[in-house]
Amino acid sequence: MNLIVAVSENWGIGKDNNLLFYLPSDLAYFKEKTLNKVVVMGEKTYLSLPKRPLPKRTTIVITLDKTFKDANVTIVHSVEELLQVIKSYNQEDVFVCGGGTIYKLLLPYCKLAYVTKVKADKEADTFFPNLDEMQNWAISQRGSLKEENGLKFSFDIYENTKIKE
Repeated sequence: MNLIVAVSENWGIGKDNNLLFYLPSDLAYFKEKTLNKVVVMGEKTYLSLPKRPLPKRTTIVITLDKTFKDANVTIVHSVEELLQVIKSYNQEDVFVCGGGTIYKLLLPYCKLAYVTKVKADKEADTFFPNLDEMQNWAISQRGSLKEENGLKFSFDIYENTKIKE
């Protein structure tokens, strides 16, 4: 399992259940990485999507709400249940897509983290763990600096050296 996220300089990822930055090339990167793959997200993230479910992706929603229903997605209620469900997929094709609680919960199970690092700070109420400060995560590929909408960013890849089974 992998994850994909866009972060500010202080690892902020959202405010009021919205993304911090609008970067068309980051959205294209997300699409490129997740198209025809499996995306895993929390209920709030799923409900915040402009189009549900995301086209040409298998969507798994993890929620504690036993009454949550949506015929277009697979719904799980625990990490254990999720791990059972994703066994039927190629693990490299499974991408955790948020939100903050789901990232923190599933981070130990992820092999790679595709991180769009935006060289800006914006007020956030949701944060991603700082992978630069985590012992078992190391940057394996630093992307070149790009600029769009007045923002500088890079597409970096981190690798987990100690994946939880």
